[in-house]
Amino acid sequence: MSNAFDPVRIGIVSISDRASSGVYEDKGLPALKEWLGKALKNPITFDERLIPDEQPLISEALIALVDAGCALVLTTGGTGPAKRDVTPEATLAVAHKEMPGFGEQMRQVSLAFVPTAILSRQVAVIRDNSLIINLPGQPKAIAETLEGLKNADGTPRVNGIFSAVPYCIDLIDGPYIETNDEVIKAWRPKKK
Repeated sequence: MSNAFDPVRIGIVSISDRASSGVYEDKGLPALKEWLGKALKNPITFDERLIPDEQPLISEALIALVDAGCALVLTTGGTGPAKRDVTPEATLAVAHKEMPGFGEQMRQVSLAFVPTAILSRQVAVIRDNSLIINLPGQPKAIAETLEGLKNADGTPRVNGIFSAVPYCIDLIDGPYIETNDEVIKAWRPKKK
């Protein structure tokens, strides 16, 4: 096996009325780029979007990113119960398959930090050969849900969702994603 890692194209979408209109600086896109840059060994091409909380615009962006060849699309923001929070609806509208385990695990991780985690409505779906995951809006919560919780010795206490992402992408014929184990260890079944 060579030392070359498959290049991977990742779509990252920050959904915020205020950040997209310039009221405040978006923190979601930089947080996603920083975490993925540390976590993956693969060369990454990011396809970024900063859009308002408008369901049709969100759905259009997700479709465009999948059509552009993004094996993974991560969104941040718009997953709460407020009226303008429509990211899950926009994501489900473009889904070919729903992957409920991702949202369930994100809420489990977040519940270790805040009791309001039960108010989050993150979903994950498959569209064509792409995995789309709605993440929380805050950079700290993004890292927590992706990485999970670790014991003092560094072993996982509660698995982060990203440990399952590379194998999921394998199963939908995407690129082979390799992780830096000190950040997040990808889980794949042992070859017989």
